[in-house]
Amino acid sequence: MVFRLLATTWLYVLLFWLGVISLSWNTLAFVLLPCLPRRPGQRIGRAGIAYGYRLFWASAQASGLMRIDARALDELRDQPGGLIIAANHPSLADALLIVARLPRGVCVMKAALMRNIFLGAGARLARYICNDSTRQMLRRAIASLHEGGQLVLFPEGTRTVQGRLNRFLPGLTLIAHKAQVPIQTVIIETDSPYLGKGWPIWRLPPLPIEFRLRLGERFAPDADHHAMLARLEHYFRQELRP
Repeated sequence: MVFRLLATTWLYVLLFWLGVISLSWNTLAFVLLPCLPRRPGQRIGRAGIAYGYRLFWASAQASGLMRIDARALDELRDQPGGLIIAANHPSLADALLIVARLPRGVCVMKAALMRNIFLGAGARLARYICNDSTRQMLRRAIASLHEGGQLVLFPEGTRTVQGRLNRFLPGLTLIAHKAQVPIQTVIIETDSPYLGKGWPIWRLPPLPIEFRLRLGERFAPDADHHAMLARLEHYFRQELRP
């Protein structure tokens, strides 16, 4: 009982610390946004988000509540050219885990999140992509890849709710074909329900919370993007079999 109370307190401290990091960076980003030209602002914005989340995950591991191994993604940091990062989506933490290791990472976000006090200014400075319009989202994603961005996408579209993988949604393989960039798969492995579908952020899960991210196969773009999407989904299902 005492251990659970202490662990819950530590979890709340970590969540408060995440809020402090996010609010501090977004306050600074709000000031920088009108002052910096697009390209330098974009580079600084993406790097600031990456290192802010990296600081948070280091704190989470130091607390003993989490065990995280995402070192495999460091191999991608300095690779030249645009790249699509395609990952399965077991929890809300997935995008934060990925961009923490990739200072050139680009996320696609809901319009409401682009106005969020904890996320909005930083996302706009980093030139993250808003999904309010499918056509505009595709155009901006392709442009970002041509600039050398590493676009983070979750083919399931939402967190996993059916078994170990949801059906993949179209779009990702079309972007790869239009931009002529490869798709690097990332396999996220966790047996924790924390931040999964229906799990409140403040509810303490079984401890420790473990995440392991590893690089999977890299797929070349294909003009038959529907067939490629099917191959990609089959590959993830094979990799995530119990």
